[in-house]
Amino acid sequence: MLKKKNKDNPSKDVPVNPEVLNEVTTDSETTKPGLEDEVLNEDLNAPSALEIVKEELALANDKYLRLFAEFDNFRRRTVKEREDARKLEGKDLIVSLLSVLDDFERAAKAMENVTDVAPVKEGLVIVQNKLKNILIQKGLKAMDSIGSTFDPELQEAITNVPAPNEELKGKVIDEMEKGYFLNDKVIRFAKVIVGS
Repeated sequence: MLKKKNKDNPSKDVPVNPEVLNEVTTDSETTKPGLEDEVLNEDLNAPSALEIVKEELALANDKYLRLFAEFDNFRRRTVKEREDARKLEGKDLIVSLLSVLDDFERAAKAMENVTDVAPVKEGLVIVQNKLKNILIQKGLKAMDSIGSTFDPELQEAITNVPAPNEELKGKVIDEMEKGYFLNDKVIRFAKVIVGS
């Protein structure tokens, strides 16, 4: 049986003389003094892979905790801002209606000593128109129901009455309470009487 020569490690095929080996090792030690000591010292001072991973984990954990705290503060601040906005969402409308309230107070004082009713009626009409104009500016629009075909999406039928003529069947004859839109959305249905 033939033995294969080891091409990767030719030293196995060559006989080793122990004296030559000792000379080679002592020569390398004498030429580079302290090399092994330096390598050993570097290995002892260098952090191990476990220590590096622990340090990275601590940094990632710290970053996570800071991010979580920042998000929690953001959430609390947002909730508080929403609550404040809800408390003041009707502020513009109320501020604009304060002048109407002032007019009503002046009208009430003026009615105490009035003997003629005509100026009181005129003052109330002026205050009513002022109130309507403010509400129209804020997006309020009244429904026109009388004479229109009954629409259950916009109107609530209180009762049916016999129609005086054929044209008014299924149409609104009278309006008990006016309906309103706010920015084209129904905010109050009209309460109507429908002809049958």
